Amino acid sequence: MEEKTPKRVLLVEDEESLRSTLRMNFELEGYDVTTAVRGGEALDRIRGARFDGIVLDVMLPDVDGFTICETIRLEGDRTPVLFLTARTTPADRVRGLRAGDDYLGKPFDLQELLLRVEKLVSRTDDRTPASTPSQRTFGTNTVDFETYEITGQRGLKKRLTHREMLLLRLLTDRAGEVVSREEILQKVWGYDVFPTTRTIDNFIVSFRKYFEVNPHKPSHFRSIRGVGYTFTP
Repeated sequence: MEEKTPKRVLLVEDEESLRSTLRMNFELEGYDVTTAVRGGEALDRIRGARFDGIVLDVMLPDVDGFTICETIRLEGDRTPVLFLTARTTPADRVRGLRAGDDYLGKPFDLQELLLRVEKLVSRTDDRTPASTPSQRTFGTNTVDFETYEITGQRGLKKRLTHREMLLLRLLTDRAGEVVSREEILQKVWGYDVFPTTRTIDNFIVSFRKYFEVNPHKPSHFRSIRGVGYTFTP
């Protein structure tokens, strides 16, 4: 009989003793375990390999767990995520469940965690990539997030850059919300790149040229002074 390939789990936890204990127990359950200590390290791991599930702490050095999950979702990665964290307020749980797939507070029961991880990684067996739309239309504009092609105003047809598409998806996914400059810099440019907020302004100016009937009086991409930007379909 052919040996079954073990499920791959990424464990992101900065507390050394807990990380070691969890890794040992996951391996005893037959998982292939990779670990990360810092948020930036976790993002590198996720972008460099395929996992069947991610067990993710929230309070991490340099990039918090919520931002990690929201960033990989923005990039199209649908790997199931279980948040394992001491942050258990209703607001934290809601944010975690919106971004990820499961949420367990610390302290926790080990057997419960192992059962939750078992269910988590089983989701990869029937996971489909169609969880977010590949195209979006607003006004007379069309955006294809797979090909990076847009149809804009005045007959414009153009292929955008990867970073333009990340910013465009972030804003359009959060239609009606104000997205702060700090959040944009972290999720679109990353933890190890330090552009100025003027860089974002330049991208917004470009979006207005592409998509607005009157770029000087924008109706889709608006700046909120001192805070960030908002998108209106």
